[in-house]
Amino acid sequence: MYTPIIGSLGYIVSPDRTQTLLVHRNARASDQHLGKYNGLGGKMRADEDVLTCLRREIREEAGLECTEVQLRGTVNWTGFGPEGEDWLGFIFLITAFTGVPKTTNEEGDLAWHAIATLDTLPMWEGDRYFLPLVFDEDLRPFHGYMPYANSRPLDWKYVRI
Repeated sequence: MYTPIIGSLGYIVSPDRTQTLLVHRNARASDQHLGKYNGLGGKMRADEDVLTCLRREIREEAGLECTEVQLRGTVNWTGFGPEGEDWLGFIFLITAFTGVPKTTNEEGDLAWHAIATLDTLPMWEGDRYFLPLVFDEDLRPFHGYMPYANSRPLDWKYVRI
């Protein structure tokens, strides 16, 4: 039976659209993401829709209020969790916000990074496949499938509609 964990993942862009705010997951030794750079987000609660989830997670993790949000795509990550859990992620681009971003949170340090050089940062191998789709000029959302095993992507397929 397929019962994925549903989550939101947001990439906040700077006003000039050249940088994105990422968390460097360096705060907890037991973190599955330890040492990696990630967008912001997390698990959806039973009483939320995915946009409410995203806004809550951005508020909690970065101290920002999202004012302009675009759904860029979805990814079905089967076998991704530390115990092989499946994840269904809704990936958003936050193009406007209010507030001043935190510099740290319970997961690690937050900082702005150039979008053009994201591929030089330590991150999940699979992120390198979908990140170009998050930041490109094609406004059609993408919908991808990326099965994982042993913390590595086995495949990557996507469609745009």
